[in-house]
This record gives sequence, structure tokens and C-alpha cells, in this order.
Amino acid sequence: MPDPITTLSFFRYEKPASRWWAFRQMGLAPALLTNTPGLRFSKMLGSGSGNGFSIWPDFGAYALLGVWGCEADACRFFDESPLFAAFRQRSSHWWTAYLWAVQSHGRWGGIAPFPIVRTLDEAKPVGVITRATIAPKHLWRFWRFVPSVSRAVEGRAGLLFSLGIGELPVVQQATFSLWENSSYMKAYAYESPNHREVIRRTRRLGWYKEELFARFHPYRAEGEWVGGGTPLDAVLAP
Repeated sequence: MPDPITTLSFFRYEKPASRWWAFRQMGLAPALLTNTPGLRFSKMLGSGSGNGFSIWPDFGAYALLGVWGCEADACRFFDESPLFAAFRQRSSHWWTAYLWAVQSHGRWGGIAPFPIVRTLDEAKPVGVITRATIAPKHLWRFWRFVPSVSRAVEGRAGLLFSLGIGELPVVQQATFSLWENSSYMKAYAYESPNHREVIRRTRRLGWYKEELFARFHPYRAEGEWVGGGTPLDAVLAP
């Protein structure tokens, strides 16, 4: 039986009319995705300005997360869905990462969305999703640390791609990052002083009402992002 997969598609919009259309899809697209064959879990995600780790929204960058019963279900949607076709046609750039979940802890909206289908291989490229609903009383503390963490990830060795994404500005935040292997990812997560401090305060003060941490092995990519190709072209075999 085919394994479930996760996909994450990113879209960049330049024209004002396209940006307004994309912003409206944050509210409209979830209903349109209901009853999509094979789609087990989905989220429309916006982004912050800069590299996404900002309290100020970027109205030109959006993402679509999907968990599918199998790759064929995902491909059918990407090939035949009028909604996905509209996302592509209105965007200036887009790309999709196909992912196998290898580790996942926590909940997203009360459920565990990512079925584990592979064993983590430390030498393979790894994608990481972190997601949290921030407790209102801790919002100012959380966002006080975001700029330093954002600066710390830029230019890190082994980093292929990163973007801050989320469902609701300020309160519900997520990040997606891609690394050449787990060693590079761990070096950032556990050796960066700013990132370590956020982890320490999260555990001690309980910043989050709900949180999730998941790792994936990317195995396929489609589309073309800013600068040409996809961020995974250099590490995935042709």
C-alpha cells in the first residue's frame, strides 16, 4: 500500500491584484479544499515580511500545506485542481516540496497530522516544520526574541531554504526550513545562543498553548522559485 506523504507549496505574488486575490484565499481556500480526494489535512499559510520571521505580514508570500493518502492523490490535485491552477497562474514564482515524515511530536489544531513513514537518516536532506499557538500573555516575550533568532538563521551553513509561515498573524506561527543534513540543522538548533535561549524560555515559562515539531526527508520538488530552480535541486538526485 502506498505511503502517505506531505507536500508544502510556496507561492510568490508581485502584482497588487494577485496579492489581493491570494490574501482572500486565506479565508476562501479552506472550504474549497474540503472533500478533496485523498487530502487528509491541509492549511493555508501566510508569511511575515523579510524571511517570514516578522510580526509584519508579507502580502506577496503564501504557502499551502497538505497531507495526502499517497503521492498519486497529491499529483492528481496538482494536475487537475482549478484552485491550484489559479495559485500557479497568478503567482510570479512557485515551488512544491514532496516530503516523507520521519519524526513528529505535538499537535496542530488538536491532532497529529503527519504519519511517520520513514526512519530518520542523519545524512539525508531534512526539512523541519515547527508550529505553535502562542499564549496571549506571552506574546510580547515571544516576539521580543524573534528578530535575533531570524538574524541567526540567515546564512547558516547547510541551510537550503527557510520561511516563517502561519495561519493567524502574531498568535499562530510556524516555520519551515530545509537543510543539507541533520548535522547542519542540529548545529543551528542547539548551538545558536539565540535559538537555545528561546527553547529554554519556552520550556521554563510555557510560552505556547499548543506546539508541534516535525522532521521530514524531502524526495521530490517541482516548480521554480526566485532565482531559478527549486531549493532542493542541488541535493536531490536528478
